[in-house]
Amino acid sequence: MFVETAPQPARTAGVVKIHGPEAFAGMRAAGQVAAACLDMLVPHVQAGVTTGRLDDLAREFVFDSGAAPACLFYRGYRHTICTSINHVVCHGIPGTRVLRDGDTLNIDVTVIVDGWHGDTSRMYAVGETRKRDRRLMDVTYEAMMAGIAAIKPGATLGDLGHAIQRHAEAERFSIVRDFCGHGVGRIFHDAPNILHYGKPRDGMLLREGMIFTVEPMVNAGGRDVKVLGDGWTAVTKDKQPTAQFEHSVGVTATGVEIFTTSPAGLHQPHQTPG
Repeated sequence: MFVETAPQPARTAGVVKIHGPEAFAGMRAAGQVAAACLDMLVPHVQAGVTTGRLDDLAREFVFDSGAAPACLFYRGYRHTICTSINHVVCHGIPGTRVLRDGDTLNIDVTVIVDGWHGDTSRMYAVGETRKRDRRLMDVTYEAMMAGIAAIKPGATLGDLGHAIQRHAEAERFSIVRDFCGHGVGRIFHDAPNILHYGKPRDGMLLREGMIFTVEPMVNAGGRDVKVLGDGWTAVTKDKQPTAQFEHSVGVTATGVEIFTTSPAGLHQPHQTPG
């Protein structure tokens, strides 16, 4: 089921919203603040820095940009970003953990600008990382971009998921199935769910005006994950490394627009900060 956004209330449970030019403009603005926040953190991601310090820097940047951190107090969460290190799949909580040489880190941030949510995440390498970890980050980015390249009116969500799955599994990595992308806009997490695996031509048809995230999580080992006792932190069951990238995107008349492209050109995995 689809609904045009203009005459409808913001919350329409289970309904996929079809957005117009105003929404796309709002998502561009929010997406650029979120991406700029991740750019700002690049030189600070280094050995000896705590994840709590990164969270403080992100929160200050978001407020100074005239935006609000969407995660702050969301369902009881008390931080601006999620910091997921090594075998942490997602939702790692910032705190006293000190970054060490060789760590890999995903930072996930969502900001609100004039009611619109810009949601994005990116991998960072701390010092010298292992060759396999670097390859995992590269493949995860490539898989995300393969999925985004499949987006256009008339394609299906299965086409998107299949493109991601095919690329990752060709490199003998696995796709996490416990978490997925989601519709986004004036609501943080909205319909539809965006699976990062699937079969060609399966699932919902994509229509111009749909807005959602693409955020595959790719594991070096098996795909199984578990959530720790804090209720947030998800880790690989086999403790093998994992990686994730995320963009917020909109379906256009001819293809797709990425709202969260890095203003500083830091879209792809970088091996050393700065």
